[in-house]
Amino acid sequence: MVFIPPKYNTKSTDFFKALKLRTDEYFKVNGIDKQGNFGMYFKTFFMITAYLTPYFALLSGYVENLWIYFGISIWMGVFMAGIGFSVMHDAIHGSYSKNKRLNNIVGEVINLVGGASINWKIQHNVLHHTYTNVEEYDEDIDSPSFLRFSPNSERRFIHRFQFLYAWFFYGFLTLNWATVSDFSALVRYKKRGLIRSASSRSFLFHLFKIIFFRVGYFLYTIVVPILFTDFGAVAVIINFLVMHWVAGFILSCVFQPAHVMESSPYSDAKGGDSIPNDWASHQVMNTVNFAPKNKLLTWYVGGLNYQVEHHLFPSICHVHYSKISKIVKATAEEFNLPYHVQPTFRSALWYHMKMLRQLGRA
Repeated sequence: MVFIPPKYNTKSTDFFKALKLRTDEYFKVNGIDKQGNFGMYFKTFFMITAYLTPYFALLSGYVENLWIYFGISIWMGVFMAGIGFSVMHDAIHGSYSKNKRLNNIVGEVINLVGGASINWKIQHNVLHHTYTNVEEYDEDIDSPSFLRFSPNSERRFIHRFQFLYAWFFYGFLTLNWATVSDFSALVRYKKRGLIRSASSRSFLFHLFKIIFFRVGYFLYTIVVPILFTDFGAVAVIINFLVMHWVAGFILSCVFQPAHVMESSPYSDAKGGDSIPNDWASHQVMNTVNFAPKNKLLTWYVGGLNYQVEHHLFPSICHVHYSKISKIVKATAEEFNLPYHVQPTFRSALWYHMKMLRQLGRA
């Protein structure tokens, strides 16, 4: 199937022109680079160290209690998500460093946690960031049949209860990537001609790369603990699943409330159709910030609670989002655009659950 995207209205782009001018001026006046700084590099070291340290502690042989192993798996899941939020996400967007090669190298840390950079570039950078909440183009709302994330997708009877059970299935996000969807997605992107939009390499190169790194991933996360600890295969596999469930649940609870909300207008524009708004206005209308005053959460999730700023400026490192948010908010209000913010993480999850309930009933 050839990829034929809808088109944005290009007649009204004054908002983004003004916003970009003001944002560029902020960095120029303050003498700040748009990419990462020392704080970003320290966070990279911290996240990877926090993820790997308990793993090597497990292999040391000093961990003999199953409950401690269970705690290690939860801990690793937390920092697996942290690596995704705060390290590879910026790198694959090219906002980690001005050095393109360094961005590419750091972006490959996704292999450490069972992902694939090429698929992330296509699904997230190309599709989600370009066609946010556009049915059949934004794969973040292209859910399995028992979940409904868009009012433009088919509604089933079971969706009436999704606001209760969706949270459990959110935990399988990263496990699905690691086992099935990275391979099926790569084939799908090949058929749609999307691989060349994100890479100069061939389909076969990326397929063998995924296989190579995925074999290594399962070797170090499952095979090595079975061989070099006193825990049996069943215990190791269960704890592997726990680690992934924790990571998947955290990732979903941060990404889903950013777009699947009652305030989002969505779009069902088809290939060649026109989306009524310009790209930047569409992003603002379909995106929600949350917990802007929670500095610890902001640090851990890589500034992704400032989703509006991230969607408008994905090439700017997340360490700057809180500062430029004032510029974004003021400019959006000036151009009569909404600037959606939930004051806390809890309220964001609550309104996301309300949206899930609404989507299950109408």
